Amino acid sequence: MNARDFIFNLPGKVRKEAVEGLETVFHFELTGEDGGDYTLALKDGMLDASEGLHGDPKCTVKASSDNFLKLVNGNLNPLMAILTGKVKVSNQSEMVRYAKIFGLM
Repeated sequence: MNARDFIFNLPGKVRKEAVEGLETVFHFELTGEDGGDYTLALKDGMLDASEGLHGDPKCTVKASSDNFLKLVNGNLNPLMAILTGKVKVSNQSEMVRYAKIFGLM
């Protein structure tokens, strides 16, 4: 599975009752061979993944696609990834709020 597949599979994995009444936009700017720009938009209990950067993000995540996959697969410690600059998160409180819901950590 590559980073794009992970992001596009998220809407099918998130329980609707877990996101009911929540709203956010995440941008993922992933570099490398399997990189790309992606948007996760949550509104009215619906999570939508799309290619490109759309809307005004509450959180932007920047990483190589390789480090992103290591992070979501549990092979890279989230705190160390942020402290060493392997993963950059623009709004850490927003990331913490949604990380478990989205399966990002």
